[in-house]
Amino acid sequence: MPATTDKIEKETVIEALPARVWRALADPAEFGTWFGVRIDGEFTPGARVVGTITTPGYEHLTFEMVIEEMEEERLFAYRWHPYAIDPDVDYSTEPMTRVEIRLEASGSSATRLKIVESGFDQIPAARRAEAFRMNDGGWTEQLKNIVRHVTTQ
Repeated sequence: MPATTDKIEKETVIEALPARVWRALADPAEFGTWFGVRIDGEFTPGARVVGTITTPGYEHLTFEMVIEEMEEERLFAYRWHPYAIDPDVDYSTEPMTRVEIRLEASGSSATRLKIVESGFDQIPAARRAEAFRMNDGGWTEQLKNIVRHVTTQ
């Protein structure tokens, strides 16, 4: 059991410069490639971005995020509804969690990437534990995806 149920923290080092990792985060087409979503719109602070999940088995789902902060080669932060997988449920009345992806140079040619998703304690109790569990596992996979994407593109 994690020490906290309010936030997920994941970290990795990618053998690529921060500029390359930043492009994989900040460019909607690149983000969608490794994240498994087709994005409609641009990533700019304040923007509500909508897309379609492309991961097999989830193509019927809509992806939505609100971009909060973008500091080039340092921070990409957004809000979303975690583990919102039931197309018959209106998640819009629920609080969103905040995802912060931070970049930091690591040595001369690598980047430390840290993901923190917080705000799970505000999610309705009936789905909080499952949303936390699924996103915890999901971020583990997404770290692998972005590493693979950045180091093979």
